[in-house]
Amino acid sequence: MEKVMMKLGGLTCPSCLTKIQKSVEAVNGTADVKVLFNAGKVKFNLDVTVTAPNVVQQKIEKMGYTVQEIKTREA
Repeated sequence: MEKVMMKLGGLTCPSCLTKIQKSVEAVNGTADVKVLFNAGKVKFNLDVTVTAPNVVQQKIEKMGYTVQEIKTREA
């Protein structure tokens, strides 16, 4: 497992938080998803043997948001 933090762009309202959280939670291998609206970040644990961070990034970007930065570290 790795801890992943993605800095997001395009968050305009609190309902964005719910959409992103549900979308990331639906990806296989993700756990403990937290969207920080004021900071413009999403944090989650990711099993990289199941899913790569760029898969989550693509899912977020398909919803119309931008991923400006991705940081990963061992959980």
